[in-house]
Amino acid sequence: MDHTPESAYAHLRARQPRWFLTPHGDSAISIMRWPMVEGQVLHRDEDRVVLEDPVVLPDGQHARRLRLLFTRPEHRVAVLPLLADSVVLTERFQHATSTWHWEILRAAGTEGLADTDNAARRLQNELSASASELIGLGQVHPDPRVLADPVLLYAGRIDTVGEVAAAGGIRRVCTVPFAEAEEMALTGLITDAVTISALFRARQTGLTG
Repeated sequence: MDHTPESAYAHLRARQPRWFLTPHGDSAISIMRWPMVEGQVLHRDEDRVVLEDPVVLPDGQHARRLRLLFTRPEHRVAVLPLLADSVVLTERFQHATSTWHWEILRAAGTEGLADTDNAARRLQNELSASASELIGLGQVHPDPRVLADPVLLYAGRIDTVGEVAAAGGIRRVCTVPFAEAEEMALTGLITDAVTISALFRARQTGLTG
């Protein structure tokens, strides 16, 4: 059993070596190796772990960097719901910013399900909607300074919006023309980076009609 943040870090380094592989040279930031110095596990639960890594910066200085990793193998997915020529947005409260955000659907993957099945499940659970088509839009790293894992982007064509999940922190849902959703992003009504990335990818992929 680990008794200190440092011993928990050493234990995790031994169990998950791929999390600690860093390139050398070419201005990369490298994680320092024990016994020079050890990092710390600041938080860990069944879904995620927060690390404080001891690193060597490109100029040779030593520093500490925070990193959040998701421990489940399933990817996080985000789904842009497309209803005819419009986009379905949800207004959801987010704890970190302590405010409401207009955004698309996003969640951690459900254990044992494929990425596309997780995307379809998100539409069903949040909007009671069935996807007639799911289109992959690639992946995005929302904040690569801290978040290690990508979010997989999808667009999902739906025919209707049903009952909205009350437990999902959603205050309301709106359906707006695609161009209006883009304008919301341009004017700052949408600030969520994943939502903005999905709108951009959908436009570039030609899904806007």
